[in-house]
Amino acid sequence: MQSLSLSLPVKALKALADQNRLRIVMLLAQAPACVCELAFVLGLTQPAVSRHLKKLKEAGLIESEQESFWTNYRLSRKALLKGSLVKILERNLSGDQQIKSDRQKIKRAERTKLCCRPKK
Repeated sequence: MQSLSLSLPVKALKALADQNRLRIVMLLAQAPACVCELAFVLGLTQPAVSRHLKKLKEAGLIESEQESFWTNYRLSRKALLKGSLVKILERNLSGDQQIKSDRQKIKRAERTKLCCRPKK
């Protein structure tokens, strides 16, 4: 078994020690999303969500991919802790009312109406 550096789990756990970042991870565990969709669900500004995403990305928990006008964020495919950590979070938080509400709300998020797109 490969040994982990202590700094990796500490960085990930510190990133998850914020309610909004934890909510983002729970949303991204369901499906990729863009900043405007996450801002809509969380009730935060896009710059605030971007700051949270930056911390999650620096911790290696999420990654991004450009798709047309949007940058989609998703859980990192190569995060060392992703599999077991997300399973623990899912098992313990999927019944939480806020998480349930967030997951219902993101289904109503229409990025073409929420996001700013360059004019053609």
